[in-house]
Amino acid sequence: MSQTQDVTRTRTYSWTNPAEHAALLATTGGLELLRGMAAGELPPPPIMNLIDLAGMEVEEGSVTFYLDAQEFHYNPLGTMHGGVISTLLDSAAACSLHSTLPAGVGYTSLDLNVKFLRSVTADSGQLTCKGAILQKGRRTALTEARLTDAAGRLIAHATSSCMIFEAPRG
Repeated sequence: MSQTQDVTRTRTYSWTNPAEHAALLATTGGLELLRGMAAGELPPPPIMNLIDLAGMEVEEGSVTFYLDAQEFHYNPLGTMHGGVISTLLDSAAACSLHSTLPAGVGYTSLDLNVKFLRSVTADSGQLTCKGAILQKGRRTALTEARLTDAAGRLIAHATSSCMIFEAPRG
């Protein structure tokens, strides 16, 4: 190692079997499932451990995620990678729809349109990503999410079209 290189940082995390989450779709409504995760009664999906989600709040039709911006979220420019931002936006938008679905009904994002407005660093503080449903039909829904920093400034905005379907039986 040369004198100009920093000491390597490391991070360790774990996750639960994602098949356990999928199996719950057949017997558990979205609101109950998401509230169980928010309360710590059900484990979060693996992606939330990967990005180190700081918490979530759930109400019918809206889900809010909290994330502390950290170095391991950075891109080569020294700011949070757009993929992490997009993951938060997609999750909040789609989970807002999930919170309205009964047991046996699934969903998936068909698209995600993101507008990045500000960069994010560890100095941005805790991020808040709030999702909402703009329109819900029998087979599709239009959702949105807004990401703000600790000062309440809008960091990014997204809209997503989601498809609603009968969940596959295990």
